[in-house]
Amino acid sequence: MDFFNDIVNNIWVQRVFWSLVVIIISTIIYAIISKTLDKHEKRKTKLLANKKSRTMNRMIKSIVRYVLIILDALIILQIFGVDVSSMLAAAGVAGIIIAFAIKDALQDIIRGFDIVSDNYYNVGDIVKIGTVEGKVLAVGLKTTKIQDINTNNMVSIANRNIVEVEVMSDMIDIDVPLPYEISLDEAGKVMEEITAEIKKQANVTNSEYRKVSNFSASSMDYRIKVFGDPALRPQIRRDSLETIATVLAKHKISIPYPHLDLHTDR
Repeated sequence: MDFFNDIVNNIWVQRVFWSLVVIIISTIIYAIISKTLDKHEKRKTKLLANKKSRTMNRMIKSIVRYVLIILDALIILQIFGVDVSSMLAAAGVAGIIIAFAIKDALQDIIRGFDIVSDNYYNVGDIVKIGTVEGKVLAVGLKTTKIQDINTNNMVSIANRNIVEVEVMSDMIDIDVPLPYEISLDEAGKVMEEITAEIKKQANVTNSEYRKVSNFSASSMDYRIKVFGDPALRPQIRRDSLETIATVLAKHKISIPYPHLDLHTDR
């Protein structure tokens, strides 16, 4: 019994016990906030509102997590006898030094708030940032996580480096080059057939023939607009090109290519 009392009354045991209590309470608080946010997200019905809600929820969860970690650290330090108030007062002097040390992190956080508040993009959007084109999985305080739709690789981009963002639509432009020798009427019929075949693809929601788009050196280009899930853009384009090649081969139409004519003086 005396041994048990010694353990209970031991100052270090008490400090560890109350530190664990603080951590457990913080974990419960975070779980409650997280669950409340998730319920709020599920009540969203509109797609855009739902995307915005998911992005805001993840940002709020990230903020709450960092705040609770800082508060836990301060409370636990106080439990172990560290004079937190004096430490915070001294932090005013050290704050300038620390600010320079964590300048990049602060820029990431500020930029993260800008991205969310200005609605640059939302979780679930297909975006192009620099050379990376992929699906936004998370927008955090410091980084944006994207799954590259071409390689399936997970890419983390520091928020401070995100300056220009292109949110990809569900539309893909595909130009089909046909020889000038083919009449507009004949070309139109072939293009209508190609458009109808592309529309049958599993990942395509619609396709539209938009007639002549360009006069190039060796061909007349005809445009097709293909609509489908932005996350499947590479596959949709590959399938569409295969369909185009199949229909052109069926009609014995060769895709034009540049010719070089050489003339010599004798």
